[in-house]
Amino acid sequence: MSTEIHQKINQLREELRQHNHNYYVLDHAVISDYDFDVKLKELQELEKENPQYFDANSPTQRVGGGITKNFETVTHKNRMYSLDNSYSKEDLQDWEKRIQKNLGDENLEYTCELKYDGASINLTYKNGKLINAVTRGDGFQGDDVTINIKTIKSVPLVLQGDFVDYFEIRGEIILPLEGFNKMNKERIDAGEDPYRNPRNTASGSLKLQDSAEVAKRPLDCLLYHIVADELPFESHFKTLENAREIGFKVPDAIEVCKNIDEVFNFINHWNIERHNLPYETDGVVVKVNNLYQQDELGYTAKAPRWAIAYKFKAEQESTILHEITYQVGRTGAITPVANLEPVLLAGTIVKRASLHNADQIERLDIRVEDTVFVEKGGEIIPKVVKVDFTKRLTHSQPTKYITHCPDCNTLLERKEGDAKHYCPNQYGCPTQITGRIQHFISRKAMDIDGLGAETVELLFKEGLISNYADLYDLQEEQIIPLERMAEKSAQNMVLGIENSKKIPFEKVLFALGIRFVGETVAKKLAKHYKSIDQLMIASFEDLVSVDEIGDRIAQSIVDFSNDLSNIQLIDRLKSYNVQLEMSVESQVNQTDKLQGKAFVVSGVFTKMSRNELKKAIEDNGGKVSSSISKKTSYVVAGDKMGPSKRTKAENLKILIINENDFLEMIE
Repeated sequence: MSTEIHQKINQLREELRQHNHNYYVLDHAVISDYDFDVKLKELQELEKENPQYFDANSPTQRVGGGITKNFETVTHKNRMYSLDNSYSKEDLQDWEKRIQKNLGDENLEYTCELKYDGASINLTYKNGKLINAVTRGDGFQGDDVTINIKTIKSVPLVLQGDFVDYFEIRGEIILPLEGFNKMNKERIDAGEDPYRNPRNTASGSLKLQDSAEVAKRPLDCLLYHIVADELPFESHFKTLENAREIGFKVPDAIEVCKNIDEVFNFINHWNIERHNLPYETDGVVVKVNNLYQQDELGYTAKAPRWAIAYKFKAEQESTILHEITYQVGRTGAITPVANLEPVLLAGTIVKRASLHNADQIERLDIRVEDTVFVEKGGEIIPKVVKVDFTKRLTHSQPTKYITHCPDCNTLLERKEGDAKHYCPNQYGCPTQITGRIQHFISRKAMDIDGLGAETVELLFKEGLISNYADLYDLQEEQIIPLERMAEKSAQNMVLGIENSKKIPFEKVLFALGIRFVGETVAKKLAKHYKSIDQLMIASFEDLVSVDEIGDRIAQSIVDFSNDLSNIQLIDRLKSYNVQLEMSVESQVNQTDKLQGKAFVVSGVFTKMSRNELKKAIEDNGGKVSSSISKKTSYVVAGDKMGPSKRTKAENLKILIINENDFLEMIE
């Protein structure tokens, strides 16, 4: 009897999975909703009576019901890069020239796909089953939202055929327009404010604590990229075709193009047809189709070289500029802001837009009470792009840019060649002080739970902190009496600050807020100097000798290191045991054997993957380049090395070594 029940449960699960796939992926239902619900209820009863046959990937788990108070932060096995943007055919042609420079005379073809406007997600499958779903986050780590993703019917929990044993598939969680409009009608009928746009609503849905609430929302998942150590396909297009066959919802709007002209035909078609789609899209993603060529091209610090996003022309609206105000950044940079008559732009109500700097205001002759045109730069950040002079008021006066800081009244400075004005009162300007602390606690930096931007301003206002080192002196009894604070909030904040002492050195270095030292530069400096002490005694000449560290960054580090206030802050952070040097663990297997050597890796390898080989070069102090030049020390050549690269290396008399030669170098 037990075997029969187990067989019945498995049979129902398989039937329901297939019906889900038919309805939500293929858009072809073969049974009624009523019949589906009857089968689902039967399965729920059988699983309830036979808990020994529980399966986390059963169709019954899609109804939700689990509560998540805090979503666990997970480090991506493979980084989720962003995409470089283009806005014209010339931009795409320039991109193609860069690719051809890297690949030589190899034949190129591209895939074109729509760029979906939603929340990025990374799904991991092992042995044909979904094991986790993680948001993009900062690209290096995101939130585990598996319990909520399982409620989305178009996400397969169990695959319908064979694929690689372990892989990641990436896509976008979207909210179709019909479902979004229905949700808003229900909210308006209930007397609640409508949601602003589908993208933000989809993104917010993933972080709802009650998965049963997520299950009520008509979310969908469109997939477009697979990452695995090895794929049994030669092209991106073929990979997606196979992904569609085993149950993934891969959109049909994908096309292989032989050249940039065909790419632009695809763009022109969808620039019009996108308005007939059931969901929002803001552009086209163009990718090199051949997976080997993708591998060969690799990545920059921020984006794949083998892909680019073409953004459709930004939507533009006119409105009235009522006032110009000025924001102070953590570096003292002043940004003028247009305060506008609210206007609906690309699905969002816009009230404020950037005016960039004094030169932009003067160039466009922007004045208060002008009718101005606003668009979203890259459809993200609103900006004023021009003035409607036909509607200018007769008493209009030219805008006079402020001369003093709006927060501390210090006379502003503007250095030659710099577009922005700056407030030089670094340690006395309230906004600069709180801005540096807010940067310090941010997710990409110290990632301090229980502490946000508003709380930082409150702590500063109450005199409890005046720099980021002061955070480590905070006590619960100081925090509890503050507005909107309670014992639990105070405990979480103090615990979050304590846990930040485990954050690795490269993130701490970024958190310090040294001007021009972003995430990538911080990692490079941490790896090179190993500790804050070694970095702060480095001379300008020593700094510029480090790969990719230019004069501007070097001078900024020297200025930071020579400032007594910064030296005192660093000493305090040391006393609190903040990680100000590379850990022993992070330096395991790292040497200087390849110091000063530049490598180009090309071809297919047998003993290690291309990524493992590149990591081994960097772990031993070498530099990995994507293209061969006079600065290249060695070319590590594998099977199927590009003939043009081999010819160039031979012409430049650069030594070509194989995988075994390289391994001997580092052993």
